[in-house]
Amino acid sequence: MKLVFMGTPEFAVGFLETLHVSRHQVALVVTQPDKPKGRGQKLAAPPVKEKAQELGYPVAQPVSLKDPAFHDLIRAQHADLLVVVAYRILPDTLFPLARFGAVNVHGSLLPKFRGAAPVQWAVAAGEAETGVTVFQLDREIDHGGVLARAATPIGGEETSGDLFLRLSALGKEVLMKALDDLEAGRAQPEPQDHGKSSPAPKLKKEDGKLDWNQPAHVLHNRIRAFNPYPIGYATAAGSGRVLRIHAARIEPAPSGSMAVYDAVKIGITISPDVEIVPAGTVRYSPDRFPIVATGNGWLRLLEVQWEGKPRVSGPDFVNGLQPLEREGLRLS
Repeated sequence: MKLVFMGTPEFAVGFLETLHVSRHQVALVVTQPDKPKGRGQKLAAPPVKEKAQELGYPVAQPVSLKDPAFHDLIRAQHADLLVVVAYRILPDTLFPLARFGAVNVHGSLLPKFRGAAPVQWAVAAGEAETGVTVFQLDREIDHGGVLARAATPIGGEETSGDLFLRLSALGKEVLMKALDDLEAGRAQPEPQDHGKSSPAPKLKKEDGKLDWNQPAHVLHNRIRAFNPYPIGYATAAGSGRVLRIHAARIEPAPSGSMAVYDAVKIGITISPDVEIVPAGTVRYSPDRFPIVATGNGWLRLLEVQWEGKPRVSGPDFVNGLQPLEREGLRLS
């Protein structure tokens, strides 16, 4: 089939490469305009543009997808299909310009996690599995009929960055199946159950803020979900310094300490020599990792980073603290 490929970030590059070596023909690549980047604010091309030029494809970078000139350009391709991977919301006036309309590759098992960040919100929600869905685009966001899908489990320590890599590989297989079905005339779009939809909005930096009153498993999921962006973070009480938390794991309570939530559980008898600590209190393991009390349970911080400083292991972080700072450290 003759295709117009639409995508922008690194995640979309692998899909373009897969189409390049397939029997299908990519007639045009559409991506976002170049944007200023870095301290010098020099214009930088999106990853998809760089790859398209390397592969020898013509590239369009429309500012407005409603521009009549852009519609004319798409119409002139006489394409069978528009293939969209991590691009923008398309106006429905583009769909009739290709024989089979447009399909999108989405990183969830639709209708769950509709929106710009399905991978991250699936991890944050503690989902046991997710997957990739290829569906027909219509006037509503992530709403059209499903052409193909595949599921995969989410590892208990897996970050969104890890999962993106696996979903990219899985998504290429699912996309090729959908293209084969369309080309052979056997595609039968399956309507989504819209009553089971859930949102996956675009991530903001503020989403990484950790609330230590939440249970340890919730915080653990959010730290995994927001790696590599926006990275979970906390503030050191008193100094106001921001601590970014790249990796953590759920930990048994340190000897001699008990979190406030645990201490008030019915049926627990508390010895007078056990320290009761509020959420956000930092204690230290024998191997010098920081361990933080949460609303229910404890988290061991494996890799952290003071804002503006290098990323370090838990023990290196502890070794870098001044004695008084280490003794009174509390996160909020």
